Amino acid sequence: MKARLLLEDGTLFTGKSFGAEGDMTGEVVFNTGITGYQEVLSDPSYCGQIVTMTYPLIGNYGIARDDFESIAPSIHGFVVRRYEPTPSNWRAQYNLGDLLKEYNIPGIHDIDTRMLTRIIRQHGTMKGIITTSSKSDQELKGMMAATSIEELRNQVAQTSTKHIYTSPGAKERIVLVDFGAKSGILRELNKRDCDVIVVPHDTTAEEIRRLQPDGIQLSNGPGDPKDVPYAVKMVSELLGEYPIFGICLGHQLFALACGADTQKLKFGHRGGNHPVKELQSGRCYITSQNHGYAVTDSSIAGTKLEVTHINNNDKTIEGLKHTEYPAFSVQYHPEAAPGPYDNNYLFDRFLEMIQEHKRLNPQRSRQAELMAAAKGEL
Repeated sequence: MKARLLLEDGTLFTGKSFGAEGDMTGEVVFNTGITGYQEVLSDPSYCGQIVTMTYPLIGNYGIARDDFESIAPSIHGFVVRRYEPTPSNWRAQYNLGDLLKEYNIPGIHDIDTRMLTRIIRQHGTMKGIITTSSKSDQELKGMMAATSIEELRNQVAQTSTKHIYTSPGAKERIVLVDFGAKSGILRELNKRDCDVIVVPHDTTAEEIRRLQPDGIQLSNGPGDPKDVPYAVKMVSELLGEYPIFGICLGHQLFALACGADTQKLKFGHRGGNHPVKELQSGRCYITSQNHGYAVTDSSIAGTKLEVTHINNNDKTIEGLKHTEYPAFSVQYHPEAAPGPYDNNYLFDRFLEMIQEHKRLNPQRSRQAELMAAAKGEL
């Protein structure tokens, strides 16, 4: 079946369909990963986006449910050069096309993805529409125009959990604020036997205090951090009370809560091969990233933030720490493993920070233990 991808600048790509039929509008972005298309599809941070894979062969190892980063994909479309419908992998349960059909996601292949990527790099991300229908280009342009920016920016509420749930452990109690969290964050905390309480994106500071956490994890998530001002308020109110570790969107929210600013990148960072330098050690890490916004360099001056990591490609800020309070963040995904597991140390650093905070605040730790015992939790 024929499929088309129309960009808002009028550029039209005609190829073949390999997903669901119909029309879908979204923000067209590209991902530079060679593998990991299943993790990309299931990453909630891609909510509202049409993802182009720059690596030409996609689908060759199929789909394995164990590798999902969320319950269901949130992307609005998938664009590849060559789609392989017959996977060669003993773990594969079905093919990529079947996954897209199951979740009503359109896919298009057999187009020039190099040309598409060059357009996005030159002009920046833009709206687009994938269709398998016979609608005219003019009708498709009208459908794109009718899709408001607000519809494409309300993603945090769409991807966050609606209810509090727990993943019990015997050690530190961590409140994980879910702005569209990848499962990998919860897995890393579980590996360390943390007692994790996952809360919705709009949970207030007072509600978090009632849970008596030892530390607070701010998750990744889709969209512009300025679209969730209530989360910035929550972080600013808890800053200094509890150790805080922010990832991706959580990093940006942490920066805003400390008085810094954020900006939209021209085409974002998306892929499993982004080099990041840790300033203290001088070491370069290869990281997994997925974001369209970054903390503005010039806004750090006058705050109590210190830059800890930078992107080796464009020198944007990749890590921050507070100079007075136990709080830090990174723009990339330390829970992801695009090959090595080198970035897992950040979760250990977070737990060490919690232990140090307890040592310096023994009264607070003892009060938390007594309250938990009174509730029958110890």
